[in-house]
This record gives sequence, structure tokens and C-alpha cells, in this order.
Amino acid sequence: MDQLSGISVFERVAERGSFTAAARDLGLSKSAVSKQVARLEERLGARLLHRTTRRLHLTEVGQAYFERAQRIVADAEEAELAVTRLHAEPRGTLKINAPMSFGIAHLAPALPEYMALYPEVKVDLTLNDRQLDLIEDGFDLGIRIGRLADSSLIARRLAPCRLTVVATSAYWDRHGRPAHPRDLAEHACMVYDNLAAPNDWTFQEDGSDLTVRVHGPLKSNNGEALLAAVLAGQGVVLQPTFMCGPALCGGDLEEVLADYTLGDIFVNAIWPGNRHLSAKVRTFVDFLAARFGPEPYWDVPGGKNGSEKIAF
Repeated sequence: MDQLSGISVFERVAERGSFTAAARDLGLSKSAVSKQVARLEERLGARLLHRTTRRLHLTEVGQAYFERAQRIVADAEEAELAVTRLHAEPRGTLKINAPMSFGIAHLAPALPEYMALYPEVKVDLTLNDRQLDLIEDGFDLGIRIGRLADSSLIARRLAPCRLTVVATSAYWDRHGRPAHPRDLAEHACMVYDNLAAPNDWTFQEDGSDLTVRVHGPLKSNNGEALLAAVLAGQGVVLQPTFMCGPALCGGDLEEVLADYTLGDIFVNAIWPGNRHLSAKVRTFVDFLAARFGPEPYWDVPGGKNGSEKIAF
């Protein structure tokens, strides 16, 4: 970096023919400019300038070096401009990691609209319910649902994520509607096993946690498989409304135990905190926040895809 700085200072001195003028252009003192050029000459082992009381003249070696220095400085300025543009204008490949069900139902339908807004951005989307390491695996952005662990990652909430207990009205008619969360122990509960304690459903009662151990005929690491069984009248599921919301709003499912909350969780965007926030990441996060929150379309009867809420 010192070498490049010395070249840049020499190039400006040679171009202006004056230490004073070069110092003024660079915002440096005349003595600092003189020292930079002197160190460059010492490093090269050659005199680049003839100094007189009236003006400066390039030596033969200095003239040859000046021509190369101009190209070096121009290339450095062009490289800096390219980086500035990359961070100012969304472009390049945006590598995203997201959960499978949310990614298919809500993220994938959003991508065409985003790419139409920013045609210089290409998207590389990986859907996986196993949380990958964003930094190690080279992702620009991750979508995470739930409570986030402390880390060096930067997070932004995109939308609230409401959890609810649902089944078909026909199922509740046959087996009875639970009046208390403990009653779920007597029901056929579909279990999502991609959790630390999949059979434990935790509710809030009078400000305290109430955990109910549930069991049922189907366990899966995919929420869509559980939802299909519930829609077929086979049992009960505890799910986020971004999955069961459309069926709930459409009357295919019936919610119970609405007086018992299941804690506040959110759909979050996360990205590495040790990187500059590029324009592609910034604009995509803003786009998703406008599309999904603060009142997600999947919680609204007749809600489509949130695109009507976006204004850029």
C-alpha cells in the first residue's frame, strides 16, 4: 500500500510539475509529498526528477516510470470505481440459503419480481432445513425462522411468525376440541422432528411456560408432509401460519387454543457481519421486508403474495 501511495504521489507531481500543486491536489503538505517521492526514488535506486528552484523536470528514467505510473494509477482508480459501483448498484450473484417449506411457498414466488426490478442480479438459492454456515459455505444471505442464537451475524426481522394449533373441523367434531393445552396429549398430533424436543409443545399460561408432551401417527422433518395428513383429517398439527395460514383463512382448517400464545418468533434475514453490506443484499432484504411484514399476507383472508404492498 505504501508503494502504491508513493506511485500515486509521484504521478501527480510529474503531471503537475510542482510539489506545491500536487500537495494541494492531494490534500497533503508539501514536505509530505517531497518525502514520498524521495522514498520512492530510494526504493527504486534511481532519480526520477531534476529539481530546480523554478520547476521540476523528469529524468529519462523518470519519464519512462511516469508513463507506467499513469497506467497503474488509472487501473487502481478504475478498480475502486468498480467496487463502488458494485456496492451502489445491485449486481452480481446473490447466494441465499433458506428453509425448505418457507422457501418454496414464499421466497421462490418473490424472486421473479425482485429479478425484474434488478436485472443485473442473479440468484443462487439453496433450500435446506439444516442450517448451513453462511460464512463457511459462502452465502450472502440466510433466511432463519425462530429465535436466533447470539453470533457475529447481522439480523433483520422481516415478518412476525405466528404459531397455531389446527386440524379440520371434521376432526374436532369427532374427537372434541381441547379446552386446555394438556388436552392435546389425548389427540393424534403430527410431530415436526427437526427440533431439539419435537414431542414437546410449549405454550404460555399466566406468563409461564407450559410444556405438553404429544404423540401421534406421523413424524416428519417436513412440515408439508404433516400438513397434508392434517388436511386429510388424520390429526392435529402445531405450525407457523406461513404454512397453514392459507388453509386456515380458507376454512379448510380450524384453530384451537387461541387464548394460549406460543411465544414470539420471527422470519429473519441474516448476513455475515464481517462483510460490507452490498447493494444486492440491502435491496433484497428491503424487498422482502416490504413484501412480508409487518402484517404478513398469509395471515390475511384472501391475501395473495404481498406484491401490492411493495413500492420502490
